[in-house]
Amino acid sequence: MGIPLIQGLRVGGYILRQKLRGRKRYPLVLMLEPLFQCNLECAGCGKIAYPKEILEQRLSAADCLAAADECGAPIVSIPGGEPLIHEEIQQIVEGLVARKKFVYLCTNALLLRRKIDLFTPSPYLTFSVHLDGDRCHHDKAVCREGVFDKAVEAIREAQSRGFRVTINSTLFDDADPESCATFFDFACHELGVEGVTVAPGYAYEKAPVQAQFLRRERTKKLFREILRLGRGRKWRFNQSSLYLDFLAGNQSYRCTPWGNPTRNVFGWQRPCYLIDEGHAASFKELMEQTDWDAYGPGAHEKCANCMVHCGYEPTAVDDTVSHPWKALRVALFGPRTDGPLSEDALSQPQPVGSGDRRDAA
Repeated sequence: MGIPLIQGLRVGGYILRQKLRGRKRYPLVLMLEPLFQCNLECAGCGKIAYPKEILEQRLSAADCLAAADECGAPIVSIPGGEPLIHEEIQQIVEGLVARKKFVYLCTNALLLRRKIDLFTPSPYLTFSVHLDGDRCHHDKAVCREGVFDKAVEAIREAQSRGFRVTINSTLFDDADPESCATFFDFACHELGVEGVTVAPGYAYEKAPVQAQFLRRERTKKLFREILRLGRGRKWRFNQSSLYLDFLAGNQSYRCTPWGNPTRNVFGWQRPCYLIDEGHAASFKELMEQTDWDAYGPGAHEKCANCMVHCGYEPTAVDDTVSHPWKALRVALFGPRTDGPLSEDALSQPQPVGSGDRRDAA
């Protein structure tokens, strides 16, 4: 796995503390979107369709740091849009690092070489660079030629300066297992990134192209084939082994959207980073006044084919802490790539106890 020991220990300790306090719902990763504006127009993006006045809005550095304090999650992912466009991105990152949050700054890397002097290498800062495959596949996905080469150059520059660098890859229905395997070889062994975060694309309603999105059974079969090809190739994934096992159709997990709460220019997005069902004015309101039982496969049509990490990685991490030997077995031997696929865990109402107010911490 491509997760440093210090991060694994800190996050594991955080989860154990939540369990000891009896909290059923708690945040693991804050999805902090300080802007929607981007310098690319990717076919699978759900953000570029916003009107100009929305794309020009920003969360201030003070807003971002207040959100991190309010939420309390040990990890902060900064997606967008393109965060490096933000005029206060240096102050945002410095403030989060000072709070010892593990920061993943998600970027297409077009501006990274120009902006890199704004940042200081730290075990708490990682550049998560968007690469959806090899040169041909990635440039097609982002609808612009030359982006792959610029991203690779920026990755090498960041690595040479001592920064942590990972790759964030989204797979769509046209993904070819052999090509994915070759790309992961390149990323982990030739490019030498710390790890790869991989997930199936989510079918954003506003995305310009809809035919490319994966359905659940296709997702499971695709990841089984990719992971079968990966045996012995020593790929490093910046994810829990049980989430990969879930993608391969071996775990019946329910989505835990509160694990990765989203703060953006509109407020705290309900219920998750992917689905916009309105916004709460505070994190406390998000946690206490969201009808969480209304979401997930079997409960909401927008959730039917979603297997994205922002909803299911928190479930897998919680399961890892609860069942470490199961997780270790998968980490050592890899996900099972044959046999029957697991049945999907359909959402059912969760029991509400007297201690649920504590879940907002």
